[in-house]
Amino acid sequence: MWRKELEDCCLCEWKCGINRSEAVGVCNVKMPEIAYTCLAQTLKSYSITLLGCNFRCLYCNAYRLSQYPDTNWYYRGYVAPKELSKEAVAKLRAAGLEKLGFTGGEPTIHLPYIEAVVKEARELMPELKVGFTTNGFATKESMNRIVSICSYIALEINAFNDDTHLALSGAPVEPVLRNAEYLIKNKAKVRALKTVVIPKINDTEIEEIAEFIASFDASIPYHLIGFRPSFMLYYHPGPSRAELEELGRRCERHLENVTWGGESPNQLELDGSGATLAMNYAELAGCVSKDRNCGSCNMNKSCPAILKEPWLNKPKRDLK
Repeated sequence: MWRKELEDCCLCEWKCGINRSEAVGVCNVKMPEIAYTCLAQTLKSYSITLLGCNFRCLYCNAYRLSQYPDTNWYYRGYVAPKELSKEAVAKLRAAGLEKLGFTGGEPTIHLPYIEAVVKEARELMPELKVGFTTNGFATKESMNRIVSICSYIALEINAFNDDTHLALSGAPVEPVLRNAEYLIKNKAKVRALKTVVIPKINDTEIEEIAEFIASFDASIPYHLIGFRPSFMLYYHPGPSRAELEELGRRCERHLENVTWGGESPNQLELDGSGATLAMNYAELAGCVSKDRNCGSCNMNKSCPAILKEPWLNKPKRDLK
């Protein structure tokens, strides 16, 4: 039954009306396909990453997923909802967890499929919690459906002004702000609103976004994430720690719960060169070896460095 809705697809604000069994709309994908699934102990969830996106963000750090199939990378592919739900619940029960997360790409473009997976999974695990990460470009109807099936939602606001949002994402900002407002008014479902801070592009609009959020509810969590050079902005510099702190403090004038992190690695204050500099980076990441000889290290089977994201490599970081 979920396939029927994709025969006249109007799930997002592009409202292409395309029959996705035969053609593609702006998102450039037909039937739902899985990039990969993973049991994320740090997030305490089973995460399902879907392919395709209705945006063309210049800075996308997952562009091989979001711009599929044009990037010519190949992934897991289609998995029937019943099969995927059984797999997810089995993994969750084995790990003692109860959260199922959907991300991408942009999961909204596969909403009927996600609803089918959630329905099957909740029949097996009634206590299941569901998370959803979105760019906010859903129709009003789709956003209402997302809220109805989810326990928590994270929504990204790329910019506040329409011209900036269009230039960055290839899409107008109004539907995103509309859905952010709707989500804020369903406060219980908000995990966080977030913005990737890109110097000289959207950094002057960050405080405006904070004011917008605060005009509805000043207690909503707002995360500022330092831009990492990627995709079409591969050579564009990321923000310094000082820049992020300044933006964070400005947002705190309006909001009660602001966090930030992910300064440009060029801003890290590390001494030395050659082997010394490389060792300093390893230590910052969590390496406990003094000579970086992994073969003789007593932590080589549970290395504390390999799982840490580079933007979290600041000992006293603000991002939680």
